[in-house]
Amino acid sequence: MRPRIFMIAAFLAAVTVFAAGVWWYGYVAALGPLEQRARSDLALASDSLTGELRRFRELAVLTADHPQVRPVMSGAGTPDSLRPVLQEIADKSGALDILLVDGAGRAVVATQDARPVDHQGRAYFERAMDGALGLSHLYSTTPGQRAFVFAAPVFSADGPVIGALLIYTDVDEVEASWRGASPAVFFTDASGVVFLSNRSELAFRYRTDGPDPRQSAPQVNFAPFTAYSERQIGRYQIWTLDGGPYLPERALHLTAPLPVINMVGEVLVDVAPARQLATLQAAVVAAVCLVFGMLLLITTQRRRTLAALNLKLEGRVADRTAALEKLNENLRREVAERAAAELRLQKAQDDLVQAGKLSALGQMSAGISHELNQPLTAIQSFAENAQGFLDREKPDIAAQNLGRISELARRMGRIIRNLRAFARQEDEPPTNVELVAVIDAVLEIVAPRAQQDGVELLWQRPDAAVIVRGGEVRLQQVILNLVTNAMDAMEESHPKTLTIALSVQAGRTTVSVRDTGPGIAEPEKIFDPFYTTKAIGAAEGMGLGLSLSYGLVQSFGGAIRGRNHPEGGAVFTVELDSIQQEAAA
Repeated sequence: MRPRIFMIAAFLAAVTVFAAGVWWYGYVAALGPLEQRARSDLALASDSLTGELRRFRELAVLTADHPQVRPVMSGAGTPDSLRPVLQEIADKSGALDILLVDGAGRAVVATQDARPVDHQGRAYFERAMDGALGLSHLYSTTPGQRAFVFAAPVFSADGPVIGALLIYTDVDEVEASWRGASPAVFFTDASGVVFLSNRSELAFRYRTDGPDPRQSAPQVNFAPFTAYSERQIGRYQIWTLDGGPYLPERALHLTAPLPVINMVGEVLVDVAPARQLATLQAAVVAAVCLVFGMLLLITTQRRRTLAALNLKLEGRVADRTAALEKLNENLRREVAERAAAELRLQKAQDDLVQAGKLSALGQMSAGISHELNQPLTAIQSFAENAQGFLDREKPDIAAQNLGRISELARRMGRIIRNLRAFARQEDEPPTNVELVAVIDAVLEIVAPRAQQDGVELLWQRPDAAVIVRGGEVRLQQVILNLVTNAMDAMEESHPKTLTIALSVQAGRTTVSVRDTGPGIAEPEKIFDPFYTTKAIGAAEGMGLGLSLSYGLVQSFGGAIRGRNHPEGGAVFTVELDSIQQEAAA
């Protein structure tokens, strides 16, 4: 047991190390798509911010060119006339404040009644006085308020800059549309202070590894940034934060510079999905390894057990071999006897089929004799008439009589050919058979009896050929048996109508034979051998016709059924496998 326990412990340790490696590889691989998505989110937030600020920048330029601004700066207009215009612009654009400042940095017109601020020396004002557009961000003395300021130069009629138009944008209004969105995005200035973010708890927070902004702006309520620790995993920077429920515990940190607004965009993307994916991959690998090890252990144990059992089985096999050899000899003798019995049974069935054919021909012999006697009498009459017309030198009429004699001879030959084909014994395997021709041949055989018994034959003959799988002679036997049974059943019925129809559907061809007789008393017994509804002792009442037909149809892979029709009489259906004409050709 001790070596086995040591081997199991070593295997578990190897699986643990391998699963840890798979986890690390899967974690690093999952950070790649996460980084791409984070950069896309950061670029989208940056574009949204710069797009919103661009609107106020263009507003500053357009307002500086307003026709009432320059007269006020040059002294030709009064500030009171300009203040309503600037106020209306501020109300419609959502600007926090609009100021008109002279060249000394003093406010001339303001939409808000704030205390005077000297703008001289500030970067945005000096840039506007140089004739360019100035931009900066400010922390207001109002607690929690931040603003972007755009400074557009106001040119005199002669060309030099005589002042600046300042537009203040409320940061709360800018970030209100994407506050709370995922992931966490924030923008920091050159001092490392978070100026705006979609997480309100990050605003006014600064990095402790940089200068303390409270020394330069003590009136603003700055706070240290959320406690975090950095870890470099490959080329990815992972932060571990303690920032409350709205910031991820572990996050991928990415930055993107925004020189247009002199800030840096940063994003924190939760790496929990990547860790979960890596954990799942490691768990699957560990489970596969453990299952493989367990199967290997079970297989080894089973091999040992089987080796012990094999010795016992070899002795039993030796004992049973002799008994089995004797039993096999008896089985071979029994198989040979059964094969001989099957051959005798098949020979008896073939003889019964042939006897059934000859019996059917015997029953129809009177009608067939009449059918052959009529053409013979007509041939004799036409021959005598032709001789008389030749004596009278009327060869054209004699030729017509000879043509009729030829037609009658062909008719007699066709009848005899069908009888000879029907009477021969067929032992060939199933082939492709044209079913319409088979039914036509059967109807030609039974036509004399039908005419004699007053039976109306309704044969819904299709225009196209119908090819099925079977034997031509045996199919004739089946159809003839069904037709003659129907005629026998209608001996006492009026009217006597026999309907034959064909239908092809879903690869099967169905032949239906319906009569107007009294129907079937016991439908479930009609295919039993020696079951008949005809008179006992009659020549045609042996009860083997339908039983033999059932066996013949089964040998073709088909099915035969019999039932009573709802409108009276009986209907028999034969289903056979259809063959497409292209395949048959």
